[in-house]
Amino acid sequence: MAAKAILHMLSTLKHMSPFDVNMAVDAGYDVTIPYTNVTLDEVVPLVQDAMFSRAPSAALRTGIFFAGRDAVLALDMMDAAKKALLKPFEVSLFADPYGSFTTAGGMVACVEKLLRDKKQRDLKGASIVIYGATGVVGYSSGVIAALEGAQVTMVGYSGLERVQKLAEEIEARFGVKVKAADGSTQEHVRRLLLDHEIALCAARAGVQVLSKDDLEAAKNLLIAADVNAVPPLGVEGCGLHDNGKVISSHGALGIGALAIGNVKYGAQSGLFKKMTTSDKPLCLDFRDAFALARELV
Repeated sequence: MAAKAILHMLSTLKHMSPFDVNMAVDAGYDVTIPYTNVTLDEVVPLVQDAMFSRAPSAALRTGIFFAGRDAVLALDMMDAAKKALLKPFEVSLFADPYGSFTTAGGMVACVEKLLRDKKQRDLKGASIVIYGATGVVGYSSGVIAALEGAQVTMVGYSGLERVQKLAEEIEARFGVKVKAADGSTQEHVRRLLLDHEIALCAARAGVQVLSKDDLEAAKNLLIAADVNAVPPLGVEGCGLHDNGKVISSHGALGIGALAIGNVKYGAQSGLFKKMTTSDKPLCLDFRDAFALARELV
C-alpha cells in the first residue's frame, strides 16, 4: 500500500490560508497539517521531524509548503529547509506566500503571451512599471520580469524609501537591477505610466490605480494587467475576465484579475500535483510558478 501524501504547511501568520489548504487537498494530498506563527529558526527542526518520522520510501510523499505574507521570508525559510535535507530522506519543498508566486507567475505569463501575440514583442527589453510593488505579488512580478530581461520600475505608494530598499534587496539576492520610484501621488502614478510600455497593477484590493484619463494620456502603453478583483478594480475599463480587450484609444490592451486568476489556479494546483507524483524531491518557487504558467496560457 502506497504511503499517504502528507503536506506540512508552514505559515508566519496567525492562520493558514484556507485557499492553500483546499488547493493542496484537491491536487492530491491526503493529509494537510497547518503550522502557524512559525519563525525562521523553527523551520529546521520542523522539517527534520517531518523527514525522519517516515521511511526513505515515503520521502517523496512528504511535502513542506511555505506560506505567510512575506516573499523574502518564505524564500529564507525554504533556504533553511534545503540545508536541513538529508539523503535518502529528502522531501519536496514549495514556497508560495499568500499565493503571490503563482499569481505573479500567472500575471507575467499572461502579459508575455499577449505581448507576443498582439504586439509582436518580447518581455526582454520591455519597460514595465509595477504599482503596489512593495506587496508580495508586486515584488514577485518584478523579480520574474527582471530575470526575463525587462526594464522594471517598482513603485511604492508610501514614498521612495521602502521601495528603494526593496530594489536593493532584489539586486543583492537575484543579481538583477530594478528601479525604484515614488507613487505616493496620482501625479507620480501618471507620470510613470507615460514612461512605460506595460503596467502591472498589484495594489491593495479595492484601489483604483489607473483611471481612463490615465490610460488615454499614456500613448505608448501596450498592456495593463490588474490582479485586483474587488471593486473598484485597479484599471478602469478593464473587466475581471478581460484578456486582450482594448482599453484606450491608443490600442492598449487590458488583462483582468480573473483571467490572471485562472492561470494562477492552474499553476498552484499543478505544482502541488508535481510534488505528489515526482520521482525526485522538488524545490519549487516563483521561477517554477512562472515556467508552468507559461505552459498554461
